[in-house]
Amino acid sequence: MVGLGETEPEVIATLKDLRNTGCTIVTIGQYLQPGHDQLPVVEFIPPEQFSRYATIAYELGFEFVASAPFVRSSYNANELVKKFSPGEK
Repeated sequence: MVGLGETEPEVIATLKDLRNTGCTIVTIGQYLQPGHDQLPVVEFIPPEQFSRYATIAYELGFEFVASAPFVRSSYNANELVKKFSPGEK
């Protein structure tokens, strides 16, 4: 989730850290405040920035990237499990 005040270099550093652990799938979506008692949105990230994050993630070697305002961690999860799980074709 982005939109909590993180900088682009921080997002890139996180993507690099994820790749260094062997992670090959990443989702990036806009944080939306679920209720008044939760953290407020600091910034609404423009769609172009989500596209930029996707490009960077692919350049870092991610095999699948979902990066858009309404993407959530379960985005296309069933299809991804089938595609990336050994023996699950």
